[in-house]
Amino acid sequence: MLKSIGIAMIAVAPAILSPAAFSQPLSAVHIREHVRFLSNDLLEGRGVGSRGGDLAAEYIATQFALAGAQPAGENGTYFQRVPLVGVETGPGAQLTAAAGSRNISFAWLTDWVGQAEDQKPETRFDGDAIFVGHGIAAPEWNWDDFKGVDVRGKVLVLFTNEPTSTDPKFFDGRALTYYGRWTYKYEEALRRGAAAAIIIHTTPTAGYGWDVVRSSWGREDLQEKLAPGEKSLALAAWVSRDSGEKLLALAGKHVDDLLKAAESRDFRPIPLGIRIRGTVPSKVRPIESRNVAALVPGSDPKLKDEVVVYTAHWDHLGKGEAVKGDDIYNGAVDNATGCGILLELARAWAARPQKPRRSALFIAVTGEEGGLRGSEFYATHPLFPPAKTAIDLNYDAIFPWGRIQDVVLNGAERTSVLPLAQATARRLNLTISPDSEPEQGSYFRSDHFSFAHVGIPAFSIDNGSHWAGKPADFFKKSWDEFNANHYHQPSDEFHSDWDFTALAQAGEFGLLLGTDVANQDRLPDWKPGDQFHR
Repeated sequence: MLKSIGIAMIAVAPAILSPAAFSQPLSAVHIREHVRFLSNDLLEGRGVGSRGGDLAAEYIATQFALAGAQPAGENGTYFQRVPLVGVETGPGAQLTAAAGSRNISFAWLTDWVGQAEDQKPETRFDGDAIFVGHGIAAPEWNWDDFKGVDVRGKVLVLFTNEPTSTDPKFFDGRALTYYGRWTYKYEEALRRGAAAAIIIHTTPTAGYGWDVVRSSWGREDLQEKLAPGEKSLALAAWVSRDSGEKLLALAGKHVDDLLKAAESRDFRPIPLGIRIRGTVPSKVRPIESRNVAALVPGSDPKLKDEVVVYTAHWDHLGKGEAVKGDDIYNGAVDNATGCGILLELARAWAARPQKPRRSALFIAVTGEEGGLRGSEFYATHPLFPPAKTAIDLNYDAIFPWGRIQDVVLNGAERTSVLPLAQATARRLNLTISPDSEPEQGSYFRSDHFSFAHVGIPAFSIDNGSHWAGKPADFFKKSWDEFNANHYHQPSDEFHSDWDFTALAQAGEFGLLLGTDVANQDRLPDWKPGDQFHR
């Protein structure tokens, strides 16, 4: 049954008044209604390659047009085509492990999830298992989990995350680096010629529960189309902690013992004496998805070909496994909220009688939930060259729980933009707080990372943890509850009593900051020595 799409008129947050420099204030009501529509059941979770996803892209393009922003896509349209391949593991997928006369079969979705990456209707593999710790080779920290061991043709068994430390000079201390992300694990396995890679899930190492892994990985995977002859992993998979215990028991090992062993710089790969085999049937289909892009030209003839970029991803998980009878993963917070802010920013920027010097480019990207696919494609096929792109300010999952007193700008401290951001915070009576959970590696989990990868200063503007009129522990309790029960679940859906003030505040922060960047004489940059320096 479709949820009600009537417009509730209660508990609507008022628009936030902007500084006098703006022609119009940002409207919390406008943002609210964009979120309401984009997370409605009619859009069926905005899955990439689905009718609901196409409707979301068309809606965003229409709203850009109504806002007065010009088409910035291909052939005079608002769209940039993003070619992808959808790979969905079939229910008959088999994964087994054997040591001597002992054999274990793992059940699809219950014990393991993952996809073949060779983009074939059926993939078979058979290889010796070797435990490689966290699977990290980081010469800058004198860390190598491989120690020269040849893993070609092997099935790598490993953990996500990285060695724990509070020393900021060692793997950035508490902050997770890219070495800790699951994307790096599979990339490194492929670089080393492994046949397959299997991550043993634990909630502390992943940062989220098994239900999140299952809902994200137990469905169609979005992959870049392989070039002829391009190598790939036969399987990129996760197993639950319980299944990991059963697997390791074949080798006389335990999860906690190997986690401890992986903490040592002296760790060496451990052949497990286990043979892992897999038969993975896949439904493979070409997908042509779309980024949605709009432009508000700048006023300076010399600088208007340079852009300040705002991004948010429009996709979510579509339809999937039903939870309490609901199979639509609406993605209201993640990330209809970011799209609502993006559309309101485009309206406010276009409504200015006097435009900033540089242009503003607004991009709603596809495929974030499938591994930042849309933003990665844009970064390597840009509509404006990276050398003429001043900054990317990204919005992803802003909570509509009232008025914020602080923002989090994870990554801004690595750029020359930080003083402008600090000034913006003072103007809006906000403080800038550090990431409260740096071990989650959020910097590498959203679309700004694709821009950083090609040298463009980039970060997300997030709500902080201090909320007006709320108890000190309000955000932690609310975040923990959302993360445990609603993140990547069908219950991430619109509520008529939400207060969207924080979203208007986050948008206003980005509007002020982006305006200052657009009016600077020089393009911003990373601080010298930063890994993303231009």
